[in-house]
Amino acid sequence: MQIVTDQGMDLPESVEKELDIHTLPLTIVLDGKTYVGKKEIDYVKFYQTLTATGAYPTTSQPSPGDFADMYRKLAKTDPEILSIHISSGLSGTINSARLGAEMVPEANVTIIDSKTLSGPFGWQVQAAALANHAGWVMGDILKLIDQICNNQQTIFTLGDLKYLIHGGRISHLKGLLASMLKIKPIIGVAKDDGKYYNWGQAATLKRAIHRMGDIVAQKFPDNIPLRVQLMHGDNMEGVSLLKERISSMFDCVFDETVSVAPSLGSHTGPSVVGIGVAPLHIFENCGLELLRPEKAAV
Repeated sequence: MQIVTDQGMDLPESVEKELDIHTLPLTIVLDGKTYVGKKEIDYVKFYQTLTATGAYPTTSQPSPGDFADMYRKLAKTDPEILSIHISSGLSGTINSARLGAEMVPEANVTIIDSKTLSGPFGWQVQAAALANHAGWVMGDILKLIDQICNNQQTIFTLGDLKYLIHGGRISHLKGLLASMLKIKPIIGVAKDDGKYYNWGQAATLKRAIHRMGDIVAQKFPDNIPLRVQLMHGDNMEGVSLLKERISSMFDCVFDETVSVAPSLGSHTGPSVVGIGVAPLHIFENCGLELLRPEKAAV
């Protein structure tokens, strides 16, 4: 079996290199230039360019033809394909995958909606790839993905609303008023339909991060050990504040911090900082080496 995904997924580079996965690239237009995939513009350069130019990026998802080409190529080696994608509530990528699969009858493609993005999406892809390497059957892999999907939370905040306004994610009037008041929205990804929803707001980044800790406590009230993925655009100050807050409240295993994919960053800008959270026991008890704890600073 072969694993296919898209660039709405984030994993630490050291982890991603270990996995035999096939990623459909995202097309990004930024400051008048077009880039296809990480090889042409990595996430660090993407956010640095946003900061330096103030440009508004646009992204385009892979086409059905792109998926068909990928599936057709992979089917020559192994027709069994598991294709896991960014939430259908946030992108039409999964529809392109379905249409592409219909164009390749020689491939047996199973398509999964991650119902999230970035780091928590990466957890699902990592689990599928390692389970596949371990010889798991498809049914057991799907059960593990479903368990991760149903028990994870994705929350983020940002310091600058202009990208949300420009991208049409909030109305211009609401965004203008919020910007004038310096409000920091707290946004979650719903587990039922995978869409963004408002979890609240705060007057400062520090207060928003404090509130994010409260939300995690509400979602995991039994104070169970957690796996935590911190994510950001170009906001290490926010990452540090969030890590301090979460580590003071919970027993955590932190993954290596990742830059969020442009599929999210195009609408949030470089100020975005977020967290993915799930019960640690899901990853510890499945029999796979899913945990790659962040290395302590020397």
